[in-house]
Amino acid sequence: MKKFFTFLLVVVLVLLCLRIAGVWKSEPDDKNKNRALEPVEVDTTADSVAMEQSTHLKFKGVPIDGSLAQFLSRMQSKGFEVTSGRRDEIHRLEGDFAGFKQCEVYVSTLDNQDLVSRITVCFPIQDQWKNLYGDYKTLKEMLVEKYGRPVSCVERFTDYLGNTGEETYLMHSVSRGGCKYVTRFSTDEGDITLSIEQREGLYCFAQLVYQDKENSQAVRKSAIDDL
Repeated sequence: MKKFFTFLLVVVLVLLCLRIAGVWKSEPDDKNKNRALEPVEVDTTADSVAMEQSTHLKFKGVPIDGSLAQFLSRMQSKGFEVTSGRRDEIHRLEGDFAGFKQCEVYVSTLDNQDLVSRITVCFPIQDQWKNLYGDYKTLKEMLVEKYGRPVSCVERFTDYLGNTGEETYLMHSVSRGGCKYVTRFSTDEGDITLSIEQREGLYCFAQLVYQDKENSQAVRKSAIDDL
């Protein structure tokens, strides 16, 4: 019986030693894990000053310029969420903008370059003309207040359905591509285009496109150099 208790004591001691050794061994990994989760410190004050001094067209206060990673990081700090990865040089975000909830924002970069150049905002989908036109009209009024009179404006229907004036027919016309409502604003930093759009003949919405002038000129210069 004494030998049995002695054996049992040895087993317990061995297991205890293995347990202690295991804790010591895993300790560095836990520290590395916690270190990896620590957020990267960013000088937000310096970044805010840099954005304020930028000569590029701004979207929600963020210059339409720089690398995609930098732009996405700045947009996330504004409350936007990245909802899809890169596809054909475009990233998709989602968030609130200009008083509208859950807008889709598409960030485009220059071909073969990690340089943001255009932002497209798709506002909530509408299935009634009064709401669709209401979104367009509201945005147009705010843009006029901020940027002044537009440089061009076309608002008409190009098919017989839209020209009937009937609410139901108006939406059919929009879904068939018969609605041409486009207003363009021009600034020293770039162009802003407001329009009524449709996707797949089912989804109708107001849309804003911000095109930075400096980066657009860089693309044009590169294209001319190829000639």
